[in-house]
Amino acid sequence: MATVLFYLLSAVTLVATLLCITRKNPVHAVVFLVNALFALALLFFLLGAPLVAAWQVIIYAGAIMVLFLFVIMILELAPGQAMASATRLQLAPAVLLFLLLLVSAGLIIMQDPAGAARVERFYLSPRDFGQALFSRYGLAVEIVSFQLLFAAAGAWYLGRRRRVRREEERR
Repeated sequence: MATVLFYLLSAVTLVATLLCITRKNPVHAVVFLVNALFALALLFFLLGAPLVAAWQVIIYAGAIMVLFLFVIMILELAPGQAMASATRLQLAPAVLLFLLLLVSAGLIIMQDPAGAARVERFYLSPRDFGQALFSRYGLAVEIVSFQLLFAAAGAWYLGRRRRVRREEERR
């Protein structure tokens, strides 16, 4: 059963990623990317890495996607005209991927993927994790935080510049 789930989640990840790349509307692309990231998190959990799966959901599917949507809204990348109601054909890929993820998550919850493998559990306390992260990798954490700060400032500047340009055109 775990092998079937692995291939199913792998297919969901690939299809969602391809749909993300091919969408013209950036908000739709982000929705498909979130779907792919959740499928990837389920794959990590299935492979016996629940902490990595939790990081995948919290950091990538949560925080980074909020940042992407924030940048999309600031830069107004989404089409300006009012969106017509989506047809069933347009909703089919998203609904199908969501249902596959829901079924896969349910099957993973019903069975313990690490139970049959007899994988030795590794425990690291949050204190030990924090000490390792900020002592050994402190510079990398600071570099990433500065990159996120510069990206947010750049998005604000680009959004402000477009807004000023539009106001000048109206005059």
